[in-house]
Amino acid sequence: MTNAEIVKNFNKLFPDARCELDYKTPYELLVAVILSAQCTDKRVNIVTKELFKKYNTPQAMLSLSQSQLEEKIHSCGFFRNKAKNILQASSDIINRFNGQVPSNFDDLCSLSGVGRKTANVMVSEAFNGDAFAVDTHVLRVSNRLGIANSNDPNKVEFILKDFFAQKDWSRLHYQMVLFGRYKCKAIKPGCEGCPFQSICKYYNREK
Repeated sequence: MTNAEIVKNFNKLFPDARCELDYKTPYELLVAVILSAQCTDKRVNIVTKELFKKYNTPQAMLSLSQSQLEEKIHSCGFFRNKAKNILQASSDIINRFNGQVPSNFDDLCSLSGVGRKTANVMVSEAFNGDAFAVDTHVLRVSNRLGIANSNDPNKVEFILKDFFAQKDWSRLHYQMVLFGRYKCKAIKPGCEGCPFQSICKYYNREK
């Protein structure tokens, strides 16, 4: 199956793929993505619905102490580290970027708690750029489909960028996330009727 055929199938499966995190501003998205590490988007949306009522800017967020923020985001898991990163990133945004979330990839990566995955999500979703974020779903799907053969998200990011046309990167990221989240699950994936059976390592191993 060619890369163009793979793109065509993903477009059929998820023609309207989009980020499932709820946000109104780049800052809200940044906080939500930091919270989403090893946590479901559904849980993050529940937490941020309340959090963003009062604390939806870097300045407002910094009015919270570490322990106060930890309490508000506790159910997202890894709350101590996430709270520390959110507060430090908020401080950096104010002191280094005039209160605005930077749109440049390297500047984003310089923020506390922001790695390549989070920076790529910000570039594509908040700033309409071309980026390919690799989370656990994209990593699993790209390996099962034989596009990549690595458990290193950073390596897989560059493999995917080489394999697919740049104009498709951001859309494919969300399509692969949704495919991995709802169909090509880690355990007991829904292989029946899947258009990728011919190239899927998991499906052909299980036969």
